[in-house]
Amino acid sequence: MKYYVGIDIGGTNIKTGIVDELGQIISEDSVPTGADRPQEVVLQDIIASVKASISKANVSPAAAGMGSPGSIDSNKGIVIRNYNLGWKDFAIAPAMSEALGIPVTLENDADAAALGEVVAGCAKGAKSAMIITLGTGVGSGYVLNGKIFRGCEFGHMVIVHGGLECTCGRKGCFEAYCSATGLIRTTSENGITEDDGSVNGRTVFDAAENGNKVAEKLIDEYIEYLACGLANLINGLQPEVIGIGGGIAKQGERLFAPLREKVKREVFGGFTLPRIVGCTLGYKAGLIGAAMAGRSLAD
Repeated sequence: MKYYVGIDIGGTNIKTGIVDELGQIISEDSVPTGADRPQEVVLQDIIASVKASISKANVSPAAAGMGSPGSIDSNKGIVIRNYNLGWKDFAIAPAMSEALGIPVTLENDADAAALGEVVAGCAKGAKSAMIITLGTGVGSGYVLNGKIFRGCEFGHMVIVHGGLECTCGRKGCFEAYCSATGLIRTTSENGITEDDGSVNGRTVFDAAENGNKVAEKLIDEYIEYLACGLANLINGLQPEVIGIGGGIAKQGERLFAPLREKVKREVFGGFTLPRIVGCTLGYKAGLIGAAMAGRSLAD
């Protein structure tokens, strides 16, 4: 049995672990990211965490993979820019390789999570899968024949020409309408809140459950936009599985049942409708996917 290091870099915590060749996590460790610190200091914490994971598992890993947010150069192993963490031109994979004495690859965090879901989660065994995360933004990762198809930023495809302004500067992006941030904005603008005045991704669903007609309309509109975006992906890529993660996906069939029906109406005639399901691995997807990306270096 061969073993690989997985490293999932988040804005709050960095998770490390040892994963076997079947995609099973053998050991785990975690350290606070501390985004206000210099990147070289964070690097030392990651190295220490990886060594702790290796010690717990008592194995000798063959390679390592890292999943990082931001703009990255996978070929060189460099985080070009991550504004949330304050990283710039950070050659993190070569530094990790030198410290650990094994090859290390760097992938986008959404791509790594997508690979994790294909190896051990909702899309296990699929030849092609698109994983969409509905969070602060809309993350996307595409896996084809067991390998990451790099460069997918489908959160920034336009679904409403001249529509709402997105954080990227364009108007009408998928992300502007279908992220949790977008849903929270729309919910708040329509005066729907929790009892304490706050708004989160569940607020509109809870209001609809309690008979609020405005909330029901907002959910229907939200699912229409989501279906439009997914249909575009299906028409262009025809994945076997679309996995949806993030807090909104926790609504389960309240979201997925009407979504499948709306997507079915939007998909180009003759195309096979993919399985549209909720992601199952949570944070483990990034850890497993990063490790499996590392596996490609050792095979």
